[in-house]
Amino acid sequence: MPDTYYRPEDLGKFGEIAEGSPDLAKAFFSYYGQVFEDGALSAREKALIALAVAHTVQCPYCIDAFTTDCLEKGSDLEQMTEAVHVAVAIRGGASLVHGVQMLEQTKRMTM
Repeated sequence: MPDTYYRPEDLGKFGEIAEGSPDLAKAFFSYYGQVFEDGALSAREKALIALAVAHTVQCPYCIDAFTTDCLEKGSDLEQMTEAVHVAVAIRGGASLVHGVQMLEQTKRMTM
């Protein structure tokens, strides 16, 4: 029995997902590769964004992959941590703003 549900070695098997649908996998991996090329944003900036998003979607595979990618592209711990805090602030704010829905429902029911 594994120590964790997410096994780090599974990240290296990502390409195997093509077994179920080679054409769709080829299209996805082609698109994915193009997305992370230098463009209006550098590949380094895109890696930082991806690291932040990985934390909001809570994907341990993505966190591992983009931590490595950020480091390989020259980001440091301070930059990576700041990117994660940006994601946390947005996710926290998005959760908190839904409190307005609760507030409005409470007002309707208690008036």
